Amino acid sequence: MRKFITWIQGLCWMVMAGCASLACAQDSYPARPITLINPWAAGSSTDIMARAVAEQLYKQMGQSVVVVSRDGGSGVIGMTALMQAPADGLTLAFTPMTPVTIQPHHLKDLKLSPDTIQPVCGITENILGLSVRADSPFKTLSDLIAAGKTKSLAYGSPGPNSAPFLAVDDLGRHQKLDLVHVPFKGDAASIQELLAGRLDFATSIAASAAPQVKAGTVRLLAVASERRHPGFPDVPTLREFGIEVTQLSFAGLFAPRGTPAPVLAKLDAACALAVKSEPVKEAAQKSNQILAYQNMAQWDKRVHDEFVKQGAALRAAGGSRP
Repeated sequence: MRKFITWIQGLCWMVMAGCASLACAQDSYPARPITLINPWAAGSSTDIMARAVAEQLYKQMGQSVVVVSRDGGSGVIGMTALMQAPADGLTLAFTPMTPVTIQPHHLKDLKLSPDTIQPVCGITENILGLSVRADSPFKTLSDLIAAGKTKSLAYGSPGPNSAPFLAVDDLGRHQKLDLVHVPFKGDAASIQELLAGRLDFATSIAASAAPQVKAGTVRLLAVASERRHPGFPDVPTLREFGIEVTQLSFAGLFAPRGTPAPVLAKLDAACALAVKSEPVKEAAQKSNQILAYQNMAQWDKRVHDEFVKQGAALRAAGGSRP
């Protein structure tokens, strides 16, 4: 009987210790500075938003949040680094969901997936656009499509199997266009090549082309989302041209899988406050990004649903995307 009581006491102690450990994880987190990985080029729209959010996380949690660019592989390099980081909440990443939902279907042996990376919260919606130089002979999307049916057109994207690339790849298939894809590390490089006259058009996050559009050196022809970009209300969607092509892109915070639930809850709450903050709203407005907060449950579901959708799209295309 005494042994049984001792065993019960020990079990209770372990339960209490476990609860105390979870509470401690939440109360003391973060005990050290946080690294926030930007898997895309420095200076990109993703980088701008990552830095705005990092500043708000610092103000709320009292530890510095250092943004580190680990670009390459359409987000794969940075997100692989996140996947391999300790699951303590001290390494995070801010990225469009592309490297988690699209790349795993195209790159053999890539271990990234919604089951190996933990979605924390959604922050922005990236509306994707097709742009040309202001002096381009293609005044409308119809002009570009007509030309692409008679000759080869070169276009730039932020990388193989990136969401902007997939939008144009689908457009090319839908309209039977002769297109040559030139991949770059991020939107800025392809837009610079467009301005230099070495590309016929570029596909990117519309926000990335916004400074040139406002300066009058680049013209947006269409967007690939379900709605028009509120900053460019005169630019139609592909669907408005009767082209059934839509490519959605949302961006948010991710953590390594296995990060303690109390830590994730604290990050989710901090994310919600960050999106509501005036500095983040101002950063979004200045960079023509669209805030679209999704809590952890909503973001997790969207990432998983998009992963399934992209796999089905690839199978429907016969698995023949580049």
